[in-house]
Amino acid sequence: MTVIMKPIITEKMTQMGEKLNRYGFMVDLRANKLQIKQAIKDLYGVDVASVNTLVFSGKNKTRFTKSGVISGRTSTYKKAIVTLAKGETIDFYSNI
Repeated sequence: MTVIMKPIITEKMTQMGEKLNRYGFMVDLRANKLQIKQAIKDLYGVDVASVNTLVFSGKNKTRFTKSGVISGRTSTYKKAIVTLAKGETIDFYSNI
């Protein structure tokens, strides 16, 4: 099971990374905090102070088109907010 799906790179998460040393990741729904902490440590080589998780449930969406109404549902996902130890940083743009 791959624990970390992708980092969340938004304006809000970038500000949190700069000011509070917190970074956001989309993770597997079945992953717990200990698995997320170990995966971040292995992937980026940083010390993790704490992990907070949030589960976002999917929403029903409808839109009106020429051919009629299209109904669907967005997927459920889990977000992890990782706080790093003092002096540690993650650079997402280093390998571009």
